Amino acid sequence: MGRHIWGETVGALVLAVTVAAASGCSSSDGDSEKPAAKPTPRVLSVGKATTTFQAAVEKFDADGGCLEQAPGTCWEQMQALMKPARDLRKAANADKKTGPEFWSKAYALIDTMEDGIAVGEDKGVPAGGASMTNRDDVLGSAHDLSDWLDENPVA
Repeated sequence: MGRHIWGETVGALVLAVTVAAASGCSSSDGDSEKPAAKPTPRVLSVGKATTTFQAAVEKFDADGGCLEQAPGTCWEQMQALMKPARDLRKAANADKKTGPEFWSKAYALIDTMEDGIAVGEDKGVPAGGASMTNRDDVLGSAHDLSDWLDENPVA
């Protein structure tokens, strides 16, 4: 009879451990938990994105623009204009009051800016200034976009 009780006890312990492991009651370091939901990035309103972009263009102008013509001397300023332009595109994409047709000119100007940034460096101003460089793509398009935003206000 002693063996029978011992067998039942061991059997009950094995069953308890198996149930505990299957139900997740064992000591775990959190691997079985669902990952926390990633916060969705907040998109600026079109008005805020417009103000931020135009402020970046005004700052560029107030600081004197690209003071040097040599390659590589204006890369930081070019990138400083690109970030608010990208934010403006995101805001325009999220704006339900206007459609993509309204923003088509702005999108084209931002695309030109992206093409200039995609070069990966400031190419400077060529001797004689006769040909265009990626500065024109980024900086010229940024000013054109700022003008377009003035002409096409979105409240």
